[in-house]
Amino acid sequence: MISVLIADDQDVVRLGLRTLIEHEDGFTVAGEAGDGLAAVAAARQQRPDVVLMDIRMPGVDGLEATRRIVADPDLGDTKVIVLTTFEHDEYVFDALRFGASGFLLKDTSPADLLQAISLVAAGEALLSPSVTRTLIREFVTGAKRPAKPHPNLDELTGREREVVALVAEGLTNDEIGERLVLSPATARTHVSRAMIKLGARDRAQLVVFAYQSGLAG
Repeated sequence: MISVLIADDQDVVRLGLRTLIEHEDGFTVAGEAGDGLAAVAAARQQRPDVVLMDIRMPGVDGLEATRRIVADPDLGDTKVIVLTTFEHDEYVFDALRFGASGFLLKDTSPADLLQAISLVAAGEALLSPSVTRTLIREFVTGAKRPAKPHPNLDELTGREREVVALVAEGLTNDEIGERLVLSPATARTHVSRAMIKLGARDRAQLVVFAYQSGLAG
């Protein structure tokens, strides 16, 4: 059973998400929160598998709430999916940088949302294909965010650099293996080693580091 905490300042949005989740087998709603501070408190109390986090909320916003949840050692198994209304939302990048496992647009279909929750709960990162590359390129490689190589970048092998760049393109382990003529297991090993060396929480942060360090873009 995947437990989900819903954090959004709009009652109608929370109601819609609750109704969707509660009527799906294998999912349960751990609680609701109308602002970031309440979301952090609820996460610490309920320890959900996944938090659906709106960015723009009164008081403590979703960005700061995400940072606090990810930084809490007692919530190491809790993942955050950021929900946003706009494709070009600079705060989404910051949410990923602070450890969110991915983001989705609020108009994502119910089936895709449930699949996203399942993927993130299983430890996968989720980057909405329709917005990921545009957003990250705009806010990481653009003038507002000059390249800033990761301090541990030199620890990566040449192959690991290649793999990280392909992760940033949105390729799965199977696709990386096909591109580099490796087995999926070997590709997965390279990804895991790169994440450990760069201190990335998941593939989402690995993508951020790739763009920041100039390995992608």
